Amino acid sequence: MGRTYLVEEGIGQYLTELSTKVKPYVTGLLIGQCSPQRDYVIRAVRTPPKEQQQEESVGPPKLASLDEEWITTHASQVSRMLPGGLLVLGVFMIATPELAKDSQNALRKLIFSVEKSLSKRRLWEPAEEEVSDRAALQICSATRKVVCRTYDVQDPKSSAKPADWKYQSALTASWVALGCTVNVNIHIPLLATSPNHDLEKNTKNGLNRWSKQIEDSVFLINGQVKDEDTELLEGQKKFRGNTQPSTQFSDVKVLTQLCQGTSARSTATVQVCSGSINLRGAVKCRAYIHSNKPKVKEAIQALKRDIINTLSDRCEILFEDLILNEGPQKKNFGREYHVLPQRLFVPVAGSIVMLSDYKFGDEAAGEIQERFVEMLDQPVQAEDMHIAEDISTVDICPVTDSPSDTQQAQPTKAKLVLKLQQNMGLVVAAAVAVLASIFSFNYFSD
Repeated sequence: MGRTYLVEEGIGQYLTELSTKVKPYVTGLLIGQCSPQRDYVIRAVRTPPKEQQQEESVGPPKLASLDEEWITTHASQVSRMLPGGLLVLGVFMIATPELAKDSQNALRKLIFSVEKSLSKRRLWEPAEEEVSDRAALQICSATRKVVCRTYDVQDPKSSAKPADWKYQSALTASWVALGCTVNVNIHIPLLATSPNHDLEKNTKNGLNRWSKQIEDSVFLINGQVKDEDTELLEGQKKFRGNTQPSTQFSDVKVLTQLCQGTSARSTATVQVCSGSINLRGAVKCRAYIHSNKPKVKEAIQALKRDIINTLSDRCEILFEDLILNEGPQKKNFGREYHVLPQRLFVPVAGSIVMLSDYKFGDEAAGEIQERFVEMLDQPVQAEDMHIAEDISTVDICPVTDSPSDTQQAQPTKAKLVLKLQQNMGLVVAAAVAVLASIFSFNYFSD
């Protein structure tokens, strides 16, 4: 038996309107949430048209001109705008009857391309029991016939399986929202061996280490530690048949472990560094979970991923901005101080779910509104955009010498390097002994 997709009723009208404009086809993304029992589709978003596409409409209809890279780039941009719990569930295509045969092959190819593109950016690993089926929705523009199939993106040889596509009103009206604020103070060393001070690569490596800390953190939901296998809404009243959005909000505190447990063995590593990157600030994170007996572990997993994604996405956006403004071939750097883009949230009509975006300080509200229309095909009012947090920063600090001390410092460094080479074993042993005594003192003094 195939998977069931419960779909927000308004999506049917959206797809119908798109089908009247098809010449000869249109593609898009399906956005929603996976669960063990069924999947939920809360939005469908068409692929933004390219300017040259208007000129390419001459000749017989064909799918050979389908721009796979354009579609996967759109998916990556959209995924940044999704809070925890939401993801790109699949792709859709509305096409004329002449393209019906080729549509399914094109959809299959797109599903795997989109998943490959999105997985490259993730700093977390999917859980073993996680749903890996993604939807391929095919709609005939003439007959309006809907065919939904799924493919397992973890299996490159996966064949199509039939799936049910069912519309439902007020799908997310009773979903649960979770929110937290995470204070960030991450110090990332820049290795001297890193070519051309590859800031982006070093930052990603540092965030990778930090993401492991988030994965191992303790999450208090409304002040309580709950067993992961219990129901999130256990003991709470349920409002069945309520078609009006009613927010059930859970406040979450994140307790990050400061050190490894006593059973873990650690070693000291000495590395030569050319500088450091410091990420500082407080980030606002949100996640949304379906109301069909969700487990605590589902909610915590969704929030963990939002914490990791939001900081990773901001750094990615910052480096893209730096490349646009300064070029990709920047070899030398002085001390640089950058402000990370701030997160803002925008409500979805008829739902408690809010989508997000990131705003640099000099960006006008009109630019954000244009981005929502282009990426999510959703008009947004300026007054509905809520900036959620204060400024977070990136401080890039090279190791430099004072100009007046340069001549004196060079021979001193040369002697020091020679001395270190002669006594490296003693120096490393002494350093490890000192660190061990410090950690031992801290442990017993606590």
